[in-house]
Amino acid sequence: MNILSIKHDLEADAIYILLNDTPYSYGKSLGDERHIDYGEDGEVRGVELLCVSDGVITDDLPNRAEIERALDDRGIKVYA
Repeated sequence: MNILSIKHDLEADAIYILLNDTPYSYGKSLGDERHIDYGEDGEVRGVELLCVSDGVITDDLPNRAEIERALDDRGIKVYA
């Protein structure tokens, strides 16, 4: 799965990575700063990451390698 789009909100210190354009169905939290959205088909729709200026833990994230590359491209530190 490829990244469709990335929205980086510097003021909110958050990033949203869209992986699938199916309509949103439900979300799952991986703690206070990492959230996974799922589409109606049950596939991962997107990943929301908060407090990204402190760095991001990528353990348990779907499409981890692609997400790490996208974060690195934006100068966001990755903790694996």
